[in-house]
Amino acid sequence: MFIERQLKEIIRQGSKFFPAILLTGPRQVGKTTFLRKMAEPERKYVTLDDASVRLLAQEDPKAFIEKFSPPVLIDEIQYVPELLNYIKIIIDEKRFNEPENAKGLYWLTGSQRFPLMKGVAESLAGRIGIFEMSGLSQSELEIRPNVPFTPERLFGSESGISCGEVFKRIWTGSYPEVINAMPQERDFFYSSYIATYLERDIRNLTKVHDLDKFYKFLCSCAARTGQLLNNAELARDAGIDSKTVQSWLSILTSSRILYLLQPYAGSLTSRLVKSPKLYMLDTGLCSYLTRWPSPETLEVGAMSGEFFETWCISEILKSYWNAGINEPPLFFFRNKDQKEVDLLIEAEDGFYPVEFKKSSTPKVDDVKHFSTLERQNVKLKKGAVVCCCSEIMPLPNKNVLCIPVNLI
Repeated sequence: MFIERQLKEIIRQGSKFFPAILLTGPRQVGKTTFLRKMAEPERKYVTLDDASVRLLAQEDPKAFIEKFSPPVLIDEIQYVPELLNYIKIIIDEKRFNEPENAKGLYWLTGSQRFPLMKGVAESLAGRIGIFEMSGLSQSELEIRPNVPFTPERLFGSESGISCGEVFKRIWTGSYPEVINAMPQERDFFYSSYIATYLERDIRNLTKVHDLDKFYKFLCSCAARTGQLLNNAELARDAGIDSKTVQSWLSILTSSRILYLLQPYAGSLTSRLVKSPKLYMLDTGLCSYLTRWPSPETLEVGAMSGEFFETWCISEILKSYWNAGINEPPLFFFRNKDQKEVDLLIEAEDGFYPVEFKKSSTPKVDDVKHFSTLERQNVKLKKGAVVCCCSEIMPLPNKNVLCIPVNLI
């Protein structure tokens, strides 16, 4: 079953404006299938996953570029980033000789941003549009419009879903292969996914040599999803030093396995916590790494609140990435008195404060720290408590909506 992706129109527009587009995202989120479905009949397709093709590109990039002339879709470009210089030459020649035909020449995909972005910045600046694809969002699965989430822009039925159903979605994850998989198939997928990620991407594309320690580090990150980043604890768990922690965090964030939500930095920076919060972007992978055997055990487990928050953050990020916004204006607030607001969404004229609660009956006390922001002269717009409630409803005496979690 092919599920229509919400990036389709954004990619189409980008291809009409830029000579090249790059679609990045983790392995197995459907980048190649998506672009091949979109491609015109005359657009060639080549994958650098093929060892013989990759060898040609590495040993004779000029011959490769001549053989696979535009319009072309080049899959897994991160394996031979040197091709970007040759692509630049073709684009510049086309721009000079046939400017009217210099759009959408190259479609590129990359599963890892870290070996790519330097080459893109150096070779294709101003010539390429960069887009993010993540796992399937709830709005894609439910075939409803996508807009970047705020409490004032909600689409879909007003009916909520049970907390049990939410945790089934959290435990399953958002990779296309697992959406309709049986539990055993889901476990097999994640086992294979981790092996592929470690062997093909981490070993081949980075300087990580100790994969056992890297795997421990990955599991340690999963166990701390939804928490403040603590480098010392991560270093202790994996048996590595702080410099390595920073390097490996960069790898995991660049490959969109992790996301670091930055703290809001207002004028009173001396009283704000400056560490980011760490989130695993796919809760299915996270629950597999932390060994929760079923949705039911996860729902009643000690980490249920963190998983609920992680899933919400991931869905909100998807709403921005699927609208072509690669750097969403999202923050969290926490001061040294431990007063915290889970999410702040920046707008032109203020911030939308958002709390995430697993409960189906949110209370006024759940938003008590919104007032801390107001006392610091942060202009607040309509707030939200995202929860397991049955319908959208206002919180009494507050400019706050209770929003069913499936509507984000």
